[in-house]
Amino acid sequence: MRMAEKEKKPDGDPRINILGRAIEDDFATIRENYATPKHPIVLAHGLMGFDELRIIPKFFHVPPVHYWRGIADALRGNGIEVITASVPALGSIEERAAKLGKDIAAKANGKSVNIIAHSMGGLDARYMISQLQPNNVEVLSLTTVATPHRGSAFADYCFQEIGPDYLPHFYKFFDRLGISTGAFSQLTRKYMAEKFNPKTPDAKGVRYFSYGATFNPSFWSAFRQPHKIMQKLEGVNDGLVSVESAKWGTYKGTLVNVHHLDLINWTNRIKWALSHLSGNERKFNAIAFYLDIADMLAKEGL
Repeated sequence: MRMAEKEKKPDGDPRINILGRAIEDDFATIRENYATPKHPIVLAHGLMGFDELRIIPKFFHVPPVHYWRGIADALRGNGIEVITASVPALGSIEERAAKLGKDIAAKANGKSVNIIAHSMGGLDARYMISQLQPNNVEVLSLTTVATPHRGSAFADYCFQEIGPDYLPHFYKFFDRLGISTGAFSQLTRKYMAEKFNPKTPDAKGVRYFSYGATFNPSFWSAFRQPHKIMQKLEGVNDGLVSVESAKWGTYKGTLVNVHHLDLINWTNRIKWALSHLSGNERKFNAIAFYLDIADMLAKEGL
C-alpha cells in the first residue's frame, strides 16, 4: 500500500500524521551508487557551529574537529562540489545570513547552489534567500534538517529559567568576550511565529525540502531534560527541535531513533561500538543520509 493511501486510513498508525514518512532503516548503510547533483552543495551549520575547529595548534599535527564529521568528504568523494560555510556561532539570524551569503558568493564562483542546513542554519538560509538576496548568489533549493522553523520550547524554557532580572547580566558576559548573542532570543516560539516567519516568505523559484527527527533518550542522555520539556510542550522531538517545528516546504519524513547531534554524525563512538558488539546495530548512518539527500537533489534535476 502506498504511503499516501496509508495516511488516509483513519485506523492507521497515529504516528503517520505526526511523523509524515517514518524513516527507520533507510539510511542504515551506504549504498554503492548515488546520483550526483549538477550544482554545488552548500553545508550551513547550526547554533554554536563552525566549519572546522582547531583545539590544538597546527604545530602538533592534530587534525581539526569538523562540524560535518565525514559528511563533506563523503559528498566530495561522490563527485559533488561542496562548500562549507562558517557563520557567527551565536550571532543573530541577520548576522549569520549575511556571512552565509558572503561565503557562497566568494566560494561558488557564480555557480547556482543547493543548500543543506542543519538546525539554525536553515533559518539563516531562509532569511538570506528571502530578504538579503545577495548579488552573485543563486539558490536553487534549501533542504533543512531539524531546523526550528517555529522556534523551540526549550529556548522558551531557558529564557524563563534565566529570568528578566538576570538576562542583562547574561548578555553582558558574552559582550565582554566579544561574542554576539542575537541568536538566543530569536529561537523562541513567539519570535518565530510573530516576527520571523511573517517577514520571511519562501522565494519563488526555490525548492524547499525538510526532515525532522525523534528519539527516546536514555537516563544518561545529555538530551534527557530538554527532550522531556519539548515532549510536554511540542510533542515528539530530537532533543532540541520538535518534528512539527522541523516541517517546512516538502516534508520528506522523520528519522526515527535519531537525536539532534546524530544528524551531523556526532554520535557517541563508544555507544556505537557497544551496540555493534551486542548485535543491536544502529539503523542510522549520517553519511548515508546526506548522500541520499544529494541523490534526491540530482533526481529533482538540481
